[in-house]
Parts: sequence; structure tokens; C-alpha cells
Amino acid sequence: MIRRRTTLAGAGALLLSLAATACGGEDPTTAGGGGQELKGEKITVAGVWTGVEQKNFKKVMDAFSEKTGAELDFVSTGDNVSTVIGSKIQGGNAPDVVMVPQVGVLQQFAEKGWLEPLSKEADKRARSYFAPVWKEYGTVDGIFYGLYFKASHKSTVWYSPEAFEQAGVTPPKDYDEMLKVGRTLSDSGTAAFSVAGEAGWPLTDWFENIYLSQAGPEMYDKLAAHEIPWTHPTVVEALTTLGELFGDEDLVEGGGAGALRTDFPESVEKVFGNDPKAGMVYEGDFVAGLISGQFDKKVGEDAKFFPFPAVDGGKPPVVGGGDAAVVLKDGENADAGMKFVEYLATAEAAEVWAGAGGFLSPNETLSLDAYQDDTTRETARSLVEAGDDVRFDMSDQAPAAFGGTQGAGEWKLLQDFLRDPSDPKATAEKLEAAAAKAWKKS
Repeated sequence: MIRRRTTLAGAGALLLSLAATACGGEDPTTAGGGGQELKGEKITVAGVWTGVEQKNFKKVMDAFSEKTGAELDFVSTGDNVSTVIGSKIQGGNAPDVVMVPQVGVLQQFAEKGWLEPLSKEADKRARSYFAPVWKEYGTVDGIFYGLYFKASHKSTVWYSPEAFEQAGVTPPKDYDEMLKVGRTLSDSGTAAFSVAGEAGWPLTDWFENIYLSQAGPEMYDKLAAHEIPWTHPTVVEALTTLGELFGDEDLVEGGGAGALRTDFPESVEKVFGNDPKAGMVYEGDFVAGLISGQFDKKVGEDAKFFPFPAVDGGKPPVVGGGDAAVVLKDGENADAGMKFVEYLATAEAAEVWAGAGGFLSPNETLSLDAYQDDTTRETARSLVEAGDDVRFDMSDQAPAAFGGTQGAGEWKLLQDFLRDPSDPKATAEKLEAAAAKAWKKS
């Protein structure tokens, strides 16, 4: 498993052909041909999405239902995808399709023998309409299991133009300037950052952006594959940089304790809700979906973003991620579930969510015109223009026990670090102990 991850991490241009370079036109690959050949069939789909994201994905399911006659039901797993799906399989209540948000979890599912290889049609569409890297990330030991439907650009810092104007600041050009902007915001009466610490995964994204820019892509690949330990000096340096922000109550709304009580949607609300508490929130392009769908604000006017800035003279980081559709062998209707995955490979399916916002597709046949605003198009372009420096989310590449489990591994240890960032070296040692244990079991 370590060798396979190393090969993947070394692929380099992980998301180079995202939809931003897509040509327009009608996608000839459609599922069902407009008939009702799945009428009466019931398909259960599980995934992490809640709130607006779940609502928008249900629009995709509804479009498939209207097209094929199938009935679809969505089950939210919460962040503990691996644990929840394992329990459902053991209980004889497995869903048919799972939207897997971590490469490491997809690999774990495959190794446990839970997954059906994707159909020839899904494979054909993946090869024809997606950049090769997307199929590579969905492949384990040469078998294609996961179709990446949703991509994310996790190097965007969202800010309130109104708060910036009141404080007399502009988007920063580098990391140090971002902290200065934050302190100016604080002096004006608005906290700098709303940090989502309750779940743990946003904290890994903070670390990854700092590490990629500060240490560089080659070291990022090595750490992602656990070819260097988490006690490496570059890790301690990145934790030290992150700790300077986490430990400054002028920069973090509510301080570390308040951030640990803040979930992801609430972190966005604290900047763009009716009673704003902070001027900035860091997270991926999917923040736009919450802003427009939940807080009645217009992306591009009431809410804007700047790229996560370069750290210590490095390049501005671009970290990507995605959600892959897999079919479970133990699902009651795996055959119909496979048809749904084939549908997710089409631009027709991607266009449904693209029009709703908070979404990027790796399908190259999806026109940029499908996105609802220029800000989303700009995000997609930013991802593509990063070229060979784009890297897939590091925690998503790790074994689930380390990089993808609530209350454990990296998530938990970075939450502890948010609570008390005074000893980066000790945190690095704890991270290495957890990583070594997880990789040994994988």
C-alpha cells in the first residue's frame, strides 16, 4: 500500500484537466437514454454531505430518477465514512453506492473486498471524459473502483468585502501579509478568521497548504506517502507557522476553545451570516455553495476569495480533493447503483450541481458556462494554472485511521494543537506515532 500511494503522490499534475479547460457542447454519454428502464428499482446512496451540499446532490439524484425511473435515497454518514459503512455492511444494511471523500478510505474499502469493479461503460467514460489522474486515484491494484464526480480546490480564503473595506485592507499577497491584515481586522472590531475546529478535517487543510508552500511539492509527496516521518524538521516548521495563527486570539474568532466548538457550516456563517463575527474563513471552493444557498449572499459581490498565499517565499499552494462514487458488493441493488455511477460520469449529471453552486467537476466535457458565477470559474482556472504543483489532499491519501477518522489520528491531534499550539515538536512526535501505527496496519 505504501508503494502504491507513493506512485500516486508522485504523479505530479493531479488535477490538470479540470473542467476549467473543458470544451462546451452536449455530452453524448448519458445513462438510460431517456427511458424508464429502472422503474421500480431502489438505490441507496451514502455520503458525508449535509445541508446545502446534500440538497444539491439530491438534485442530481432526482435528475437520474426522472431519467430512468429509479427511486434514490440518500443516507448521510457524517465524517466517519469508514466506520459507518463498515457497520452497515456488518448489519446487512449496506448502501448501493458510497461517495467516498478520501483516497485512503477508497483503498481501504477495496482491500477489504467491499467494492465492485466499475463497469466497462463507467471505465470508458472515465477514460474518455476525465484526465487520466482521476482514474488513477480511483484505481487500486490495477482495478478501477472509484469514479470522481466532485472535485474541490482547497486553497481559497473567503472574505467579506464589507469587513475589508471597513478595516481599510485589501487581499494579501503572502502569508505574513495575511496575518497583518487579520490583526488590522481585529483592531477594527472584527475577528480575523473563523476556524472550523469541531470536525478536525479543516485543520488538516490548514496544515497542508502551509506545508506545500513552505516545504515544496517534493517534500509534500514524501510526507503524504510517509516516506519521511512527521518529526521531520519541515513538519515542525509548518506546525510552528500554523501555531502562530492558532495561538493568537486576535486572529481566531473565539480563540482555540471557540474554534473547537465551531463546525464547518457555522464557520462560514460567522463571516457571511446575519451577525458576522469574523472577516475571513479558510476552506475550499465549496464554501461558495453555503454562502449562496444558506446565507442569502451573492458570491462575487458579498463574498469573495483570494488564493491561499505563499508562505516564506514558496509558491502559492494549490491543494485539491474530490469525492469518488463506489459500488458496494453487499448493496441490495448494486446493478442499478452501477447505472447511477455511469450517469455520474456524464457532463449532464455534473451540470445539475454546477448550476446550483459549490461544485467543481473533473469532467472535461462540462462547459464553464455551466457554473453560476465568475468566481467559481476563476477557482477552476486557478486549479488548472497551478500545473505540476497541484497536490491531492494529503490526509485523504493516508490510511483512514490517521487521515480520515473523527476523534482520532491527525484530525484529533490537530484539534489538540488548536487548543494548545505551544509545543509544535511534541505535536509532531504524536503525529508520527499515530501515522506509523496506521501505515503499519494498512
